[in-house]
Amino acid sequence: MPGIDENRPFIAVGIAILTVSDSRTPDTDTSGDCLVDRLVRAGHRLADRAIIADDIAAIQSHLKAWIVSSDVDVVIATGGTGVTGRDVTPEAFEALYDKAIPGFGELFRALSYPIIGTSTIQSRATGGVAGGTYLFALPGSTGACKDGWDKILRDQLDNRFRPCNFVELMPRLNEG
Repeated sequence: MPGIDENRPFIAVGIAILTVSDSRTPDTDTSGDCLVDRLVRAGHRLADRAIIADDIAAIQSHLKAWIVSSDVDVVIATGGTGVTGRDVTPEAFEALYDKAIPGFGELFRALSYPIIGTSTIQSRATGGVAGGTYLFALPGSTGACKDGWDKILRDQLDNRFRPCNFVELMPRLNEG
């Protein structure tokens, strides 16, 4: 049965939070606040936080800086994953992946279906690895961020989670 193995020590990872939005500010970024609150309560380090406009070049510039930073192990983005013309987060992320993690988006949508029904088809949540850094993009709603963290990322970013987790793979992400 999957779960936390209390015999293993917890390992905190550095997580950067990226909000992709043309309209949110530090005072109105409830989704970013939600993710920061959850990662800190879980025992992880907030490595950095930013709000970037819906622009592929701007998003990628920020991601590239975080990918090479020794302080950032994981980037979690919120926003820009829909299907409108301004929603470009998946395109920005996926162009940088060394390896995609298709199961992340698939699982996110499967978990969202009982909550929002067929509206989940509009989510283009995505995950992958770039330069040894995990990149995850969630929709911009606070509910989606809660679900993405509580139902997927909380366990996968806890090295005590069994049978396996993303943290224990970190030392091997850049193997040739």
